[in-house]
Amino acid sequence: MTTADHVGGRELSAYIHVPFCAVRCGYCDFNTYTATELGGGGSQREYPDAAMREMDLVLADDHAAGYDYEHVSTVFFGGGTPTLLPSGDLVRMLAHLRALVPLAPDAEVTTEANPDSVTRDSLRELADGGITRVSFGMQSAVRSVLATLDRTHDPERVPQAVAWAREAGLQVSLDLIYGTPGERLEDVEASVRAALACAPDHVSAYSLIIEGNTAMARHLRRGEIAAPDPDDMADKYELIDDLLADAGFSWYEVSNWARGEQFRCRHNLAYWRGGDWWGIGPGAHRHRDGLRAWNVKHPSRYAGLLATGTLPREGAEELDAADRALERILLELRIADGLPVEAVPAARRDQIAVHVERGHLESAAAGAGRLVLTREGRLLADAVVRDLTL
Repeated sequence: MTTADHVGGRELSAYIHVPFCAVRCGYCDFNTYTATELGGGGSQREYPDAAMREMDLVLADDHAAGYDYEHVSTVFFGGGTPTLLPSGDLVRMLAHLRALVPLAPDAEVTTEANPDSVTRDSLRELADGGITRVSFGMQSAVRSVLATLDRTHDPERVPQAVAWAREAGLQVSLDLIYGTPGERLEDVEASVRAALACAPDHVSAYSLIIEGNTAMARHLRRGEIAAPDPDDMADKYELIDDLLADAGFSWYEVSNWARGEQFRCRHNLAYWRGGDWWGIGPGAHRHRDGLRAWNVKHPSRYAGLLATGTLPREGAEELDAADRALERILLELRIADGLPVEAVPAARRDQIAVHVERGHLESAAAGAGRLVLTREGRLLADAVVRDLTL
């Protein structure tokens, strides 16, 4: 696209990566660092200014490519542990973003947080500064499971942190992980019931994936822990889904449930629906109308490039029409709103009836022109996508 093909009035989401943690968890392969001083401008203290410089450069890059945005509809501070930074730093970054591109009047602004990384005062400062939603990394209510995951927070801290967030007027999401080695079905039930006792607005439940370059993967290779069993994971997913449904929560994406449509995470929905977003921070990815770009990973290198006025881009790729069509199926089929039948290549539409017959797609929705996964289909989503695309 050239500047002559100016595109205006688009919605934008913004992801701001805060790459710092107090402790690195054994299962985590995210781009995170535990040191407070990394040198080369990569310290926690200097990070907010570097992120704001990147926002300036990304906006200039968009304008040079002929893109303007009407407003920012969602913002997500992720990590890492964003609340390891002072609340004032998160508020300052949000204010800078707002000065560049206006926030929508109903903008959703989320920060991730560990239960032990917030106080009543810090949550109040976040709410006063424009954050509307907090997503707590609860993971489990069972101490032995938390220990296996290398999580350091006290599970009894979660209800207190949620109560403080409620006092501040914030929406609350709780994140769970299931499938940890040694975790029993009873442990999963205890964790879900503990989460529900906090009366959250939203619950995410992710199956544990042991990535190759993690401490947990090294334990697995040495035979110190067992690999997750797919049947056990399926049993745990169904238990979670049942408990949340009984409590009035509805699934809207394979791993996400909300107690009302207004509490769905709109930021993540923007990803699943192929929206445009800025990815600010070391290792962050951005998307603009089929163009994907990603940043250098190390905070010191990131800060060094920004200090010279250079976008800290590591690489980029332009998705062609076939890739975008494939990605649309992969992402939109995961959400409860479903995928239009016409998004499936004509040569693969015979597979729709196959998966309806197998109980993986809802027959009524398919008859109405949309593909919606059944619960069994959610468990086999990757196989369904494969058959609809290959």
